[in-house]
This record gives sequence, C-alpha cells and structure tokens, in this order.
Amino acid sequence: MPLYMDIHFVGEISVEDTRKAHLADLAVQKKYGVTYHQYWFNEEMGTVYCLMEGPDKESCAATHREANGFTACQIVEVEGGMYDIFMGEKQKVDHGLVRHQDGEIDTGYRYILTLNIIANTGISDWIDFDQLRLPKRPKSKALQIIGETDGKEIRTGGFDNIIAVFETPEKALRCAHKIQTEFLDHTRDGSKKYDISFNMGISVGQPLTEKEGFFVKAIQMSKRLCLIAGDKEIITSRLFEELCDTNEIVKRHIHLRTIKPSEQEFLDNFLDIADDRISDHTFGVNFLSQDMGVSQPQLYRKVIAITGRSPVSFIREIRLNKALSLIREKKYNLSEIALEVGYNSPSYFSKCFHERFGIKPSRIAI
Repeated sequence: MPLYMDIHFVGEISVEDTRKAHLADLAVQKKYGVTYHQYWFNEEMGTVYCLMEGPDKESCAATHREANGFTACQIVEVEGGMYDIFMGEKQKVDHGLVRHQDGEIDTGYRYILTLNIIANTGISDWIDFDQLRLPKRPKSKALQIIGETDGKEIRTGGFDNIIAVFETPEKALRCAHKIQTEFLDHTRDGSKKYDISFNMGISVGQPLTEKEGFFVKAIQMSKRLCLIAGDKEIITSRLFEELCDTNEIVKRHIHLRTIKPSEQEFLDNFLDIADDRISDHTFGVNFLSQDMGVSQPQLYRKVIAITGRSPVSFIREIRLNKALSLIREKKYNLSEIALEVGYNSPSYFSKCFHERFGIKPSRIAI
C-alpha cells in the first residue's frame, strides 16, 4: 500500500500525550485498512508527524479523526526511496516515537546542504558543456566527502547543484567545512587543481509544512541560501546555528555567514515574487518594491545587505541561473528560453549569458 506522512500542529502537549494518541490510532486503524508505523514529535515547534500505510489519504485521515478527533493539516504520499534518504533506514522506535540512536527524541529536523560549483576559466573553449556547472573532479570529491560525513545525496532530477541531507547539524557543518577546506587547498597559491568558484547553503527543515510537500521547503531554502552566498562562502540560518553544538566554531569561521530570521523572511518573499514574475520582461525594481510593499531605497538597502548585489543585479542572476537550468534540460530552443526568463531580445539574452558564464548559449547543443 502507499506510504503517507501527515503533519499536526498540536501546541503544548507532553510526550506521554503523543504516546496515548498513537495507541488510540493503533486501536482503530484496522477498521480503515491503515497501518500506523511511527511518529516524530517536535515539542518546541508543537508539531507531530505520523508515518502510515493506507489505501488512500481519506482512510488515514478518518483513522485520526475517530481515534483522537485530530484533523491533519496536510497528508502527502511519500516515495519509499526518498523516505529512506531523509528519515533513515535504521531507526530506534519507542512505542511508535522515533528516537536517535543515543535515545534523544528525533524531532524530525533534517539538515540540507546545497553545493554550487562553477568552473572559472576556459569555458568558451570547452566542448563538454556538462563541465560548466559541475566539473567532474571537484564533484567527485564533494560526493566522497558527503559519504564520509554520513550524508546522503538527494537526486532531484536537476543538474545545477549537489544536494545532500544530514541527520544532525554537526555532520552537515563538518561536511561543508571539509568541502570548503578541500576546495580552498586546490584553488589557492597557484596550484589551480580545481579552477572553480563555489558556495554552499545549509538549511533546517521538517518533513512537511502546512502547504509544502516532503522536505520541499527545506530544499528550496537551502538552494536560496546558496544563491545569495558569496564565492567560497557557506550560509546558514539562525535556527541552524542555534541547533548546532559547535556554535563557537560557527561564529569564528571566516567563510561562514548566518542570516537573521527577518532576512530569511525577506529573501523568501523576494524570491517568491521573482519566481512568479521571471518571464515578464517588464518586471523590475519598480514592480518588485510595489509587490513587497517597501520603498525602492529600502529595497535596495535590504537586498545589498543580504546578497551583496543590487536588486537589478540579483534579478539578472536569478534569470540567468534559471536559463542555465533550462538549457541543461535540453527541452527548449534558445528563443523559448530567453522569453521564459524575461528577455524579449535573444541577442541581448545571449550577451548577458556570455558575460555571466563565459560562453554563448548558441554554442551549446540543444
């Protein structure tokens, strides 16, 4: 039967309350053909996530309603392979409650690392365009380090980034630091074994939100942090810093930056609007400031503070990164891609793309 996960916002309840609720589910599940397996409890966030098998979402929801009078805020079907990657194959389950191997309650938090790698030189001479975004040697080394630090690669079907998930913030940070050190060792002092630019974003996420699917929000935020990170920089959220036991190391790290919750909220709002309007060639700072409800000077100051770039430059970066993703998919011609990312002039699109990536899009076989 299909595997489902749901989310409940339960407020202030005890671990014993969650245990009783789980036992009540078990008592009536057979009536609806559902099997409740386990659950995760995040006391600080006031959330519970249940994992179950059932014939459909309605049967899972009906079991909860009869057993406890609860209504799940969302129920999603979860692909088994993705579940194993994020939640782990060897779990310690205590009467339904998932715990870590050390006995601590598993809150459902997972830590998503996005690594972006771009080759620096010689791009215009390359025939193999695959090297543009993920040069093979540094990519292989990064994947090796991810495995050594107990991370698991998330295969999203995209081509632009390496994305990995970790069970603890310490492991995610250790991985990011090892990748950063490895890449720096091979890019400084003229050795140029890896002639690349790179950056990383690390987000904290729970399995579901009220609207987004299985770790969708966490992966999106990790990518967005990566988007605003400078060269060789790691960016994390304030929540990650608070949850990580190596706070002092984090604070002293010369290539790591933590964004404030208010900055993260602003970034989300900015990018939600930009994503919706990316194909509109008239979309710019005027429309953006109106949509966000801030003045243009405020918008300029905030975007500079968070990204180090002007709003115009940042919007251009978003468009060109999207164009690169579409080119990698090899589903559209260049004129279609230009229009999709808000360029009504293919020649101007080609000029901007070449300035950003060092290669004209027309040299890439579609």
